[in-house]
Amino acid sequence: MSRRVTLPGAEELFRQTTTLSAVPSVNPTPIEDQPEAPIQSAASKKSVRTTPRRRVNTFDRSPSGRERHDEKITVYLSPEELYDLEQARLALRGDLGLAVDRGRIVRESLAIIIADLEAKGDQSIIARRLRGR
Repeated sequence: MSRRVTLPGAEELFRQTTTLSAVPSVNPTPIEDQPEAPIQSAASKKSVRTTPRRRVNTFDRSPSGRERHDEKITVYLSPEELYDLEQARLALRGDLGLAVDRGRIVRESLAIIIADLEAKGDQSIIARRLRGR
């Protein structure tokens, strides 16, 4: 086994990233030029949200599928949850003939849960489960 370290090449370090990003871009317009937004008092607010909700259209709801993803999160799972995820992957492959990876299963699951939350709101499965009902 070689003890030599392999590093990424210049092509990988300086590649073009023209895909959409989850990080919003900075508005280059100076603050003085922007019209002032009406200030709401704390009593007039109906919810905790302070930023406007991003409207998702039907195109955005579909999971990205098998493509290169530039955005990443880390999710920690218990051994039982990881086992269940792997069993689901194997069941999809063995029983249904769908060769998908764990990331694809997670992205599909997120799309389903988010669509349910937007459609049913307080009565969605994720809201009920997080409340413990």
